[in-house]
Amino acid sequence: MAGATGVVGLPMVRFLVDAGHTVAGMTRTSSKAELISDLGAQPVICDVYDAERLRAAVVEFAPDVVVNQLTDLPDDVNEIPKRSDRNARMRREGNRNVLAAADGANVQRVVVQSVAWDLPGDVGLATKEMEQETLAAGGVVVRYGQFYGSGTYHESPPEPPRIEVSEAARRTVELLDAPSGIVEIVED
Repeated sequence: MAGATGVVGLPMVRFLVDAGHTVAGMTRTSSKAELISDLGAQPVICDVYDAERLRAAVVEFAPDVVVNQLTDLPDDVNEIPKRSDRNARMRREGNRNVLAAADGANVQRVVVQSVAWDLPGDVGLATKEMEQETLAAGGVVVRYGQFYGSGTYHESPPEPPRIEVSEAARRTVELLDAPSGIVEIVED
C-alpha cells in the first residue's frame, strides 16, 4: 500500500492485517516505518517519485493487489490552494509510477484513491488523468467523499459528499476483488 501512513491508509492497514492479509506499507520517511511495523505490516521506505526503486520494491514483495492511497496535501486545509501543484504531481507522476510498478511485477489488481467531487484547475485535470490511466490499466478508482474524523481536516461531518475515514478504509478493503471501474464511497 502506497500511502500507508495517511489518514485513510492507517486504518486500512489495520483492517487488512486484522483480516489476515500480508501487507507492505510504503512510506517516504524512515521515521514512520516503526508505525507501520506496529500495525503488523512490513514497512517499505520508498519515494513514489523514484520509479526504479518503487518497481524493485513491488517486484520483491510480489503482492496480489497494489493500493494507491497517496496524496500530497498540507496539514493546514487553508494551504491546499497554494500547494495544489504538489497534489497534481502526485496524481500524475506518482500514480503513473505506481501503475508501472504494478505492471512490472505482473500485479493484476490496482486500487487507487480519488475524490467524489470536481476539483478545480490543474489538480482537477490531473485527477481525471489519474482515473483514466487507472481504468485503462484495469484498476479500480475509489472516489471518496470528504473525510471526517480523527486526523482529518474535519472532526465533525462536513457538507456532502462525505465519509467517516475509518468507514472509508473498511469499505475500501471490500473492493480488493472488485471489477475494474469507479466506485464512490460516500455516506447515503
